[in-house]
Amino acid sequence: MSDGPIEPSSLSDERDWRPVIAGVAVVVIVVVAIAFLLRSHPQAAPTPDPYAANLKISDLKMSQAENFVGASVTYIDGTISNNGPKTVTHATVHVTFKNSLDQVVQSEDLPIQVLQTNGPYPDTVDLKAAPLAPGQSKPFRLTFEHVSDDWNHAYPEVKIMDVTAK
Repeated sequence: MSDGPIEPSSLSDERDWRPVIAGVAVVVIVVVAIAFLLRSHPQAAPTPDPYAANLKISDLKMSQAENFVGASVTYIDGTISNNGPKTVTHATVHVTFKNSLDQVVQSEDLPIQVLQTNGPYPDTVDLKAAPLAPGQSKPFRLTFEHVSDDWNHAYPEVKIMDVTAK
């Protein structure tokens, strides 16, 4: 036994920081990897079909009606004209609704459905069943089961994107 006080062993005032630095480095690498994987790649805006330049949309009119379950349905009626040399058997439009700040609140791609009267009421028919011949114009209808509540109620942008012609 020693008669003097017990002296603590001398501890180094310097800590080993290597494990802490390694841990921080691993966290930084994981965060950077997640950010890289989740970043959104800018998508090129889809370009319209070249034949779309021969199709003209005019006389747009909008209306709303209530369907049988009480929900509001929005319609865009208009006329599509084929000023080109081919018969159109399919056309898709890109419709963009905006809010009061001119920001896009909804956009949809819909096939053009032409209106035909086969009785007392007009019915929508696919262009495949009623093709649009060169020089011909037909009334059409686009139907939206839901439009964003943030929509400014102005006419949306309607742009012909995809066309099948023969």
